[in-house]
Amino acid sequence: MSKFKLGELFAGIGGIGLGFEQAGFNVIWANEIDQKACHTYSKNSKAKLFCQDMKTVDPKNLPPIDILTGGFPCQAFSIAGYRKGFSDERGNLFFDILRYIDALQPRVVFLENVKNLAGHDKGKTFSIIKDALKQAGYHVKYKVMKTSEFSEVPQNRERIYIVCFKNKADYEKFEFPKPVKKHKKTTDFLEETADKCFYYTGSNLYPRLVNDITDKDIIYQWRRKYVRGNRSGLCPTLTANMGMGGHNVPIIRDSVDIRKLTPRECARFQGYPDSFILPDDLPASALYKQIGNSVSVPVIKAIAKNIMKAISDEGE
Repeated sequence: MSKFKLGELFAGIGGIGLGFEQAGFNVIWANEIDQKACHTYSKNSKAKLFCQDMKTVDPKNLPPIDILTGGFPCQAFSIAGYRKGFSDERGNLFFDILRYIDALQPRVVFLENVKNLAGHDKGKTFSIIKDALKQAGYHVKYKVMKTSEFSEVPQNRERIYIVCFKNKADYEKFEFPKPVKKHKKTTDFLEETADKCFYYTGSNLYPRLVNDITDKDIIYQWRRKYVRGNRSGLCPTLTANMGMGGHNVPIIRDSVDIRKLTPRECARFQGYPDSFILPDDLPASALYKQIGNSVSVPVIKAIAKNIMKAISDEGE
């Protein structure tokens, strides 16, 4: 078991923790407010889970950790959202992270968010975040990374990753991972067929899809009023609302007909192994939301491995 202990904020279904575990870290506790996400988390992790509002947890009572992680809510900064930033209550949750940092004083803080965070409000939002982390005593590095360029997973997902070190020596040793040379084909992540509930055959939407979704090697997306195909051989960015009313749902044509990606296929496009349990007592809409809200596990693992290298050399 790793000597480096990790606590997860905004744990979701545990994607960040899973990536760090694959890199050799030990997740000992996690916090998540969504009950259904907690249900999935508990099926897959033995870490102590606090399924409650982070504001109601006293971090001084939590076990000490070396790493604090958080994929804090991105809707306030997302291009797809309203871009309200700190004026949105979800954006203000960043300042609650500082409360945990102050109480726990972790050696490393790892944060993930949408790439638009860096440019939100002409860069002012991100400047506030960086300054706050520096004032808390941390040295900050960050990078926008695309899943298909930094892993074998062919998803068109760009996120900003922020890595903060208490020790300057750790900060100077750390480097973000280099791009990988190639990714797998989208067809490697797909089943030949799926349960009939995933097909659009007979639905009101079918006539609007049938003439546009023709290529079995392309993953398409229904964008409220039109179909968009990803011609670069990637899966479109998976979103939290892809299970709600059909918007943003990744769609393919298989050997049977036109269908949406299944939750398991979406999980694969986030880098989750098939051994990861997707509870069968949750509706597909909840699973789509959880997976869309999650992270690209292999990208997290690659960064975590470099964090491990940076902090493991000291005194060894």
